[in-house]
Amino acid sequence: MTALSRWHDLIEASDPAGLEDLIAEGAVFESPIVHTPQVGKAITVKYLASALRLLNNGTFRYLGEWRAEGSAVLEFACEVEGVAINGVDMIWWNPAEQITRFKVMVRPLKAINTLHRAMGEMLARG
Repeated sequence: MTALSRWHDLIEASDPAGLEDLIAEGAVFESPIVHTPQVGKAITVKYLASALRLLNNGTFRYLGEWRAEGSAVLEFACEVEGVAINGVDMIWWNPAEQITRFKVMVRPLKAINTLHRAMGEMLARG
């Protein structure tokens, strides 16, 4: 099973349990909220699990997908606290089918501000 199909399965199930196996050691997570890349499996899993709980709330859907060798860009839309969010997940994986890099970009500014607050609250709670 490919890393991308495993990612889609996690989204479909809305269950972050599979992230530990899917994310590579030394993975890098890049967020529209945090200025510096977050390096390491543990922090990448933490951010992705939190994002999965916040964004995959019944409104989340992928709108398009563009693939290359070892990477893909997935455009998404969802709603959080009544705010429409549009963004892209850029995902890279290794030959072992583990995600090595995950970059998220979000628009508009109101969505970024809403995510910044909501993700901060969620991460603070653990």
